[in-house]
Amino acid sequence: MLSKFVREGDRVELIPVVNQTKVKLSNGEESKTYATKVATIIDDDTVELLMPMEQTKLILLPVDAEYSVVFYTAAGLYQCFAKVEDRYKSGALFLVQISLTSNLRKYQRREFYRFSCALEMCARNLEKEEIDAVEKNAKVWLQPGKPIRRSVIVDISGGGLRFMSNQRYEPDSMLYISYNLVKGTVRKQYELVGKVLSVREIENRPGTYEHRVQYHNIDDNSREEIIQFIFEEERKSRSKR
Repeated sequence: MLSKFVREGDRVELIPVVNQTKVKLSNGEESKTYATKVATIIDDDTVELLMPMEQTKLILLPVDAEYSVVFYTAAGLYQCFAKVEDRYKSGALFLVQISLTSNLRKYQRREFYRFSCALEMCARNLEKEEIDAVEKNAKVWLQPGKPIRRSVIVDISGGGLRFMSNQRYEPDSMLYISYNLVKGTVRKQYELVGKVLSVREIENRPGTYEHRVQYHNIDDNSREEIIQFIFEEERKSRSKR
């Protein structure tokens, strides 16, 4: 099953198993995470990874240590648990060999890694015609020129986002969402549809509302690009720390 979804070069996150408890991917506050890539798929139970690095320092993962492993694939995020079998140098590469100790499973949207940030965003409620298209799972042709309100994204993931706004959007309402992500020297605009999961007024800040939004029918390329952005920004953040 592994070789069906995972490819050489796919990004990987390793999260230590804490106190013999197999932890899930969370906000990164509880467990140290290591970023690396797939070097070679030996078989469906054994994988070679590039040895993780922080800045220019190799992280020598202990043999027999257990990790929660998250593969960032073209088909989405997949997770399993694995044990370090060996570590060695092959040519110019430092490698770590892991063996899977659980089945590979696809992550649900609620399990996407959430990255804290402060990004400008524009939003508005969808028009009736746009909502009709959403409900029919048809291609949504967003109508241009409609009034929009500025907001601030405070965390983002491959499954959705959380944002603050002076405008209150009702739970279950459908929104047009627009924001820019910068990767390297390239700035790209994302225009997406999202469903409001919850809204609350911020304590001691009357008139300011926090919204949790789930993307609706986001295309695979956009989701993968958002995950790539999060992965790179988190790696930069860890390097600075």
